[in-house]
This record gives sequence, C-alpha cells and structure tokens, in this order.
Amino acid sequence: MPRKGGRRLPPCRCIVMSSVPTQPASETPPFRFENSYARLPANFYGRVQPTPVTEPWLIKFNRPLAEELGLDVRAIECDGAAIFSGNLIPEGAEPLAMAYAGHQFGTFVPQLGDGRAILLGEVTDTSGRRRDIQLKGAGQTPYSRRGDGRAALGPVLREYVVSEAMHALGVPTTRALAATVTGQPVYREQILPGAIFTRVAASHIRVGTFQLFAARGDMDSVRMLADYTIDRHYPELKDDERAYLALFKAIAARQASLIARWLHVGFIHGVMNTDNMTISGETIDYGPCAFMDGYDSKTVFSSIDQFGRYAYANQPAIGQWNLARLAETMVTLFDPVADTAVNLANDALGEYGTIFQKHWLDGMRRKIGLITDEDEDLDLVQSLLTLMQKGKADFTLTFRRLAASAENVGADMELASLFEEPEATSPWLERWRRRLTREPQMEIERAASMRAVNPAFIPRNHRVEQAINAATEDADFSLFEALVDVTSRPYEDQPGRSAYAAPPKPGEEVLQTFCGT
Repeated sequence: MPRKGGRRLPPCRCIVMSSVPTQPASETPPFRFENSYARLPANFYGRVQPTPVTEPWLIKFNRPLAEELGLDVRAIECDGAAIFSGNLIPEGAEPLAMAYAGHQFGTFVPQLGDGRAILLGEVTDTSGRRRDIQLKGAGQTPYSRRGDGRAALGPVLREYVVSEAMHALGVPTTRALAATVTGQPVYREQILPGAIFTRVAASHIRVGTFQLFAARGDMDSVRMLADYTIDRHYPELKDDERAYLALFKAIAARQASLIARWLHVGFIHGVMNTDNMTISGETIDYGPCAFMDGYDSKTVFSSIDQFGRYAYANQPAIGQWNLARLAETMVTLFDPVADTAVNLANDALGEYGTIFQKHWLDGMRRKIGLITDEDEDLDLVQSLLTLMQKGKADFTLTFRRLAASAENVGADMELASLFEEPEATSPWLERWRRRLTREPQMEIERAASMRAVNPAFIPRNHRVEQAINAATEDADFSLFEALVDVTSRPYEDQPGRSAYAAPPKPGEEVLQTFCGT
C-alpha cells in the first residue's frame, strides 16, 4: 500500500504474528493498568483476545493524549503498530468485551454488548482520573452476533477527526489515541481497507449497561453497577442519604449540559440509542454523526434515521427519553416505597428540562455576546435562529461573523451575505445592538469573548468525506492529517486555511452519513 501523508513508526518487534502475546514482564510496561471493571462479576463482560492481523501500520498516534494518560510514549512508538492492532497485548491488560442492552431507535434489544470493541484496561492519567483504553475493530467478541468484529478505515478516520475536534471545541467526549490500518480487507457493501481505532473514555458504562441487568430482573447487579459508577465517576455522592437518586440526578445534569453543548456547535449525533449514552457524560460512538452547514432545526444526516428521531432539535428530548429508561432500571433503588420512588424519579426527570434550558440559553447568550440576563434574550436568540433557517444561513459562519459585527458595524454586510435575502437581517441586527447597549463589555472585549465560543473551524462533512476518500482510494492520508490539525484549533483564525472554514460548494454537500457497521 502506498503511504502518502501518513507516518509509519519504526517497529522494534515483528508485527506479523500468529498469536497474541503479552509483553515480556522483564521490560518496563508502557501502560500501567489498574483494571477495576475486570474485578466485577463475569456477567458484566466476556473475556476475549483481539484477533491478530497480518500487516498493521500505525497511521496516527496522539502523542499529547498519550502523555496526558501517563503512558511510556517511547515504548509505544517502538511497538505502536503491534499494540494498537491488538497483535501485542501490553503487560497488565485484561482484554474484555462489555455486556449491555439498549433501545435502538425506540426498540429494546435485550442483548447487545461490544460486538467489535475490546477494552484493554484502565489507566490513571496525570490528573488522577481513571481512563479506559479500548480497541475498536479488533475482531469478534461474544457479542458480535454474526458480525466480523472489524472496522473499515473510513469510520475509523471519521471517529478520529470528529472526537478530537469535539475535544478541541470543549465538548466532553471520548478521545482518539491511535488509528491503525490492519492490512486486511473488510467486506461491507464493497471491499474496504480494515482499520482499528483506539479509543479513550472516562468509562464505557452506558444507560444500556443498566438496562441489561434490569431486563433480566437482576437488581443485585443493577445495585452493584450503581455502586461502581458512584465510586468511579461520582465519589462525592457516597455519603448522600439518597445516593442512588443523587446519582441519577448527577447523570441527568451531565447529559443536559452535554446536549446543550452539541446544539451550540451545530452537532448531530445521529444514533442517540440508549447504548450510545454514557453514564460519565461524554459523547461516544461517532457513527453517522455530522455538523450542520446551513441551519435547519430538522437536520438529519444518518442514513438509518428515516423518520428524524435523532434530528438536531430533537436531541434534548431524546436525552430525556433515554434518561427515563435509565430511571426505570434504578427506580427501586430510590426508595423502598414504590409510589415514592416513582415520584422521585419523575421529579428528577423534570429537573433535566430546566437544567438543559439554562445551559442552552446561557451558551446561546454567550454566542451572541451577552453576559447579563434579560427576559427578552430567549426571544432574541430564537428570532435569530428563525431568521437563519428561513435564510438558509450557515450555522457556524453566522455566529463567527456576528463576532465581527459586534466589533464593527461595517462587518454587517459580510454577515448578511450568508442569507438568501441579506436585507432581512437588518431588523434583527438593530434589535441586537439595542440589547448590547445594556451590556458592560466594550466592543473589542465582546468580540474576543464571542470568538472564544464561536468556532471558525469545524470538521465539515464534505471535508471529512474528502479525507476518507483519499485515504481509502489512494492511501493518501495528507487530507486527514490536515483536517485533524486545522480542527485542533477551532477558535483561532488560521492564515491560509480559510477554505476549511467555508461551507461546501454546490455538488460538495454531504447529505447522508453512515454507521460503518
């Protein structure tokens, strides 16, 4: 395979193996694993080894993240292709596939689990946080359900680009540690190059993990999972007299904040099934995800979301729906009296909407340059969104150019040019400027604050597809490398890279994205 624009790290061991060895104990381990999830009972997971691949090649290694995780970067760079392909299991790893259930597009599936993902283990990073390291696409597991357990190169590159861009945008997310080509094809609608994605997460516990045990009537395991979740993610709740209710409320609050942040950057997850909703409050599973170009509250990209269940504007309500499913699994833990427990659950679910609305409106205020609160602000924001939808204005560029208008009224024309009827923006801009007269910030300070929350660069769908196509068709990773670099600094004006900020030209639009399985 030609290797344009990629980076091949020098191997120190043979990377073509017929078995999956463990790193010799005499060497200093590059990972210091402490695997708490593997200490849970066997019904929580299945032990499994990655399936070796023939010719792994490490195309991307996230060295800054590796350093943040406290890993031995030099050792990993020596054996990166073997480790991140699953051919070489680091000392201390205890590979397993996690079991879970979930509602998929509203239909409950009682047994899902990691069908192509294998958790190597957990490390404690330099900030003292426990983090999972997982291989995605490393072969069949007990939960593969006749699947091959593999991933194609395109979805691996998409997840790498988008998850790292989300991190740079300040949105809680799983992270990308590495992307590796396997040297073997995968068979989907067509033959594609295979790859493995190495994902880092606070944990991989999902709403669906709770659902698995509740559906079986195994409340001992539900309680054990809740206790484990408190210990790992919410230790401050241990002494709460209603610790399980407090846990549910904390999870709901994190989800409310997370989904508000999605909306602030125009992100559509695409598959908000309960098995894709983490208990930690991180974005996970970047399958048919995408960022909007022209603003439309009904935007859907996922090819499998035929009825718009997970459309942009539906995401907050779906978040609450998913939380209701979580509450159903935990309700008996809230109170021994059934009616009291149900009332507590319903009250907590009601709080989610209030918390979400506050996070969303506070964020939208910041996007239009407001730092004080007034009753008319909600209508001011909604009026702008309505104007953007009618005018088919680009979501990201509208807010970025609004920052220029906050500093200089002469920039209004460039902002208005994004709308099909530019003159329609004048009444709103006049109303907005009247509101700004009651703000304490000076123009320069306000514009800087707005640019700090309104990105210039997002991983636009057409750019992601161009990078994927170049990699899969020509083994050219230069577009992928450039896109990762540009979106790692989304709030900076990057000279010479204005093309990455531009919406797609006619014929470049990407209207559908795909799951990858």
